[in-house]
Amino acid sequence: MQSDPGYRERVYEIVRTIPRGHVMTYGQLAEILGEGYTPRTVGFVMHASGDTTPWHRVINAQGACSTGRVVLPHDKQQRMLEDEGVIFNERGRCDLKNYLWIPETENSKLTPKNTLFRKSTPQRTKK
Repeated sequence: MQSDPGYRERVYEIVRTIPRGHVMTYGQLAEILGEGYTPRTVGFVMHASGDTTPWHRVINAQGACSTGRVVLPHDKQQRMLEDEGVIFNERGRCDLKNYLWIPETENSKLTPKNTLFRKSTPQRTKK
């Protein structure tokens, strides 16, 4: 799958839609992209992204940056997100309840491959 020329571009296409001040997780992207993508492979793709992709908006499932060993300076990603208004606690984590971006999936090519990130419709109960 990774030998597919569109493999990386599919990741970048979604990442480019993340608004300033919001984040997505590696796992969330893998879930949307479906078979052949894992959080780890999404991470490898992100570490090779160019300047036109807001790579800093993709973080781990704990709300923390995972680039400390591959990006210099080690806190660059966190500082870039803080410049966009994302607040991190003393443990270097942001509150995903506030900053996680879930793309619209209705009539969208970003439809997740299963139901983890689909918006649910409230069910009405009969009286």
